Amino acid sequence: MIQAKVPEGLPKWMSEHVDRYLKSGGTDGHMYEANFPNMKPITVPSLLLVTKGRKSGEKYLFPLFYGETGNSYYIVASKGGAPDHPGWYKNILANPEVELQVGTKTMKAKARTASGAERQKLWDDSLNFWPPYADYQKKTPREIPVVVLDPV
Repeated sequence: MIQAKVPEGLPKWMSEHVDRYLKSGGTDGHMYEANFPNMKPITVPSLLLVTKGRKSGEKYLFPLFYGETGNSYYIVASKGGAPDHPGWYKNILANPEVELQVGTKTMKAKARTASGAERQKLWDDSLNFWPPYADYQKKTPREIPVVVLDPV
C-alpha cells in the first residue's frame, strides 16, 4: 500500500479517483472512466505516482493517465496546458526516484524525461489514450514533457 499525501487543491474528481484506487487496492480506479463536459466518454488507464517534494521532502501522490513502452510506463506533464509544469514534474527533476501503483502492482521506478524521437513516438502514442493532450499543447508555449518511468 502506498503511503503518501494527496496534494491539497486537487480537483474533486481526482481526489475521489485516488480514494477509490487506494481503498480497492487498485482493483477499482486503474481504468478511469472519464465523462467530462464537451468530451465523448473515454476509459483511460491510470496509475498513482509518488514523488518526494522538492521543498518539503514529503511524499506526494498524484493520479495520472499512462501508457506503456517496453517494461516501462510513461506519463505526460500536461497540467491541462497550463503555462508552467506541474508540481510533480518539478519534484522528479529534483529527485527522479519515485514509487508507482499500477492497478494492484506497486513498485519503485526512476523517472526520466524523454527527448527527440523517443519523446515524439510516446507523445503520438499518448494521444491514443488521452486525445485532449493535443489541445493542451496548443494552449501553452512550453513543450509538454513526456516522462518515462523505468522500474528498478
